[in-house]
Amino acid sequence: MSYVPSTGEQRREMLEAVGVKDYRDLYRDVPAEMYLDHPLNIPSGMSELEVSRAVSAMAAKNVVFPTVLRGAGAYDHYIPSIVKSVVSKEEFLTAYTPYQAEMSQGVLQSIFEYQTMICELTGMDVSNASMYDGAEAAAEAASMCRDRKRKVTLVSAAAHPDTINTIRTYCYGIGEEMRVVPMKDGRTDAEALKEMLGADVASFYVQQPNFFGQLEDAKALGELVHEAGAMYVMGVNPISLGIMKSPAECGADVAVGEGQPLGMPLSYGGPYLGFMATTSKHMRKLPGRIVGETVDDEGRRAYVLSLQAREQHIRREKASSNICSNEALCALTAGVYMAAMGPSGLAEAARQSMAKAHYLCRELTAIEGVEPVFDGPFFHEFVTTLPKQDEVLAALEKAGILGGLPVKEGVLWCATEKVSRDELDKAVRIVKEVLAK
Repeated sequence: MSYVPSTGEQRREMLEAVGVKDYRDLYRDVPAEMYLDHPLNIPSGMSELEVSRAVSAMAAKNVVFPTVLRGAGAYDHYIPSIVKSVVSKEEFLTAYTPYQAEMSQGVLQSIFEYQTMICELTGMDVSNASMYDGAEAAAEAASMCRDRKRKVTLVSAAAHPDTINTIRTYCYGIGEEMRVVPMKDGRTDAEALKEMLGADVASFYVQQPNFFGQLEDAKALGELVHEAGAMYVMGVNPISLGIMKSPAECGADVAVGEGQPLGMPLSYGGPYLGFMATTSKHMRKLPGRIVGETVDDEGRRAYVLSLQAREQHIRREKASSNICSNEALCALTAGVYMAAMGPSGLAEAARQSMAKAHYLCRELTAIEGVEPVFDGPFFHEFVTTLPKQDEVLAALEKAGILGGLPVKEGVLWCATEKVSRDELDKAVRIVKEVLAK
């Protein structure tokens, strides 16, 4: 069976029209040793029913935990049913901004609404049309902050390890330097930051809450950065912004983060969404695209691609960023989630997540041998010591509970509004039983 829509005769006529006898003549400039003259080493084709059975068998190997007490960058929040109902409509099922943008007013409006809500959430003036994920957004923010005299990027050691490594990779690729600011007691060491803020530093990135769940003194860190003439980049958990100070209130020049908590399921790691917003002063440095609202020649509301860094397409060697797409379907998901939840719903999700995490922390650290590693305030993640770590996590897993993430400092636990008190008590009881043996 052929999946090529044209017939053999039509293909022959097209070849004759361009002056060649065989399709291989189209590749005559390719060295002969590059041709594939033997079948690929892949299984033979299957029927639709056979494929369905094979894929279902693979999917059955996945383990879906009823209770999740792990975060570390991806969080198990409740997603209102309307989110999937809207984003699964076939009109929206694309990851791309339309190339003939103004022909797709609905998609442009969805992106515009997403940008507006991200600005309301972060307190910033302008948001782009989204990035690939949170770590990439942080790396792109570091890139947009550099100039001719300031090329060093500082990153807090308390940030997510994957984000640190992504920023490091970006810096390595363009021959510039990233330096890690050490942490003290689970948070960024402000004195070390002050000493490292030299005249060559372009920006400093901090995560709030940080990788360990600890709350940074974000405003004070921002003041240090600005005193040194550098730009301040904050990576934020969007759910926490329902009750915490916004990046704008903390003095950030750029706000970035992972948008997965805004209506996207864990999905074994993606696709996720990076959000990015900044002040009006730095708007033209934003990578990617910005959708704007205007009126057409009849005075009707219309949406347009009002700003995109054209050098990304036509002068790539001069571009500060080469991101040329976005995560439009994920951005739509985030927009629908934020619209469905509203300010009060988002704040309630944040409050419940924080309260349940503090309850879990109190109950776990009441068990002999389990102690908090850091004493500072935290949002919905915290680190504890845990004797018999492997045994405890295995026992939790057997009971359908995904326990905390093992890290160098101990175990990183997380709770969201989705987990019930009964589930928390069950987890604590299992930990207590294993450690009592």
